[in-house]
Amino acid sequence: MKRNIDKAAENHFIEKSDIVKILETNEFDEYLFHTADAVRKEYKGDTVHIRGIIEFSNICKQNCKYCGIRKDNPLTERYRLSSDEILLFAKHAADKGFKTIVLQSGEDGFFSAGNMTEIIKNIKRLDIAITLSIGEKNTEEYRAYKEAGADRYLLRIETTDKNLYKSLHPNMSFENRLRCLNDLKELGYEAGTGILVGLPNQSLDSIAEDILFFKKFDADMIGLGPFIPAPNTPLADEKGGSLTLALKVMALTRILLPDINIPATTAMEALHPNGRIMALNSGANVIMPNVTEGTYKEKYLLYPGKISVNTSANQNYETTVKLIESIGRHAGITHGFRKDCK
Repeated sequence: MKRNIDKAAENHFIEKSDIVKILETNEFDEYLFHTADAVRKEYKGDTVHIRGIIEFSNICKQNCKYCGIRKDNPLTERYRLSSDEILLFAKHAADKGFKTIVLQSGEDGFFSAGNMTEIIKNIKRLDIAITLSIGEKNTEEYRAYKEAGADRYLLRIETTDKNLYKSLHPNMSFENRLRCLNDLKELGYEAGTGILVGLPNQSLDSIAEDILFFKKFDADMIGLGPFIPAPNTPLADEKGGSLTLALKVMALTRILLPDINIPATTAMEALHPNGRIMALNSGANVIMPNVTEGTYKEKYLLYPGKISVNTSANQNYETTVKLIESIGRHAGITHGFRKDCK
């Protein structure tokens, strides 16, 4: 198995059967993590890019069964930032030193293409990169955002198992999800996707297919984390996903796609106090602290145990830099595009 991992690190290819074998045993975990970290260092260097997330609306028209802000969760206290608030938070982040802002929300129909393009144009004047994570849109909306200055778009596939996808996403279409991702690629975005690891009824064979999908799609960034059951959702009483398994998926993704950007997600730290450090030592090269200000952070709860809900954007930035430096790496000072590499 170590030879197979070495070969994958050299050729950035691995058979599906070998992925399954790696996922089903813990015997070679440390070797896998070490190898992924070495690939990260070779292709991305010791820079960790910091992206500031602004969660500007927790209103969503969708009913994904795992999500804490799903439409039918009656206990979610809804909010929506104004355009001026979004711009103010972005300016504060830019002044602090952030080079990328991630605009994230539920699928809130209030923000029309016109509203979003105006927000994007105003933020671009701050000389920062913009990542959007706002769900499924039509081709023309994606084109409008790109022309306004959006650089990246994150839309997680969540699972490539069509039957599992259908069971988790009422009134949504797996084919439309793929259409959205292909649109983003064709329009010139840095296109990101990803999965939840440990979903109910998700097999290791399915996860292996997900990893190979990342490779085939040639994703520019991958966001993934363990499934954490959210209260007041249909999956509230299900068993959560394994942090170790999520880290193994991350490590394999780094080995197959050596130059992409992979965040150490906050969900990992929700399961372990050193979760993000563990991710950074297993192939990750991005951290995305929350720069939403006020009480909004505690209302944007996709899952329980969200970290840093009571700390300021400045505190989150300083804490993130210290975390990065604690493992001998340094915070990025560029926009951190995939093509920038080291």
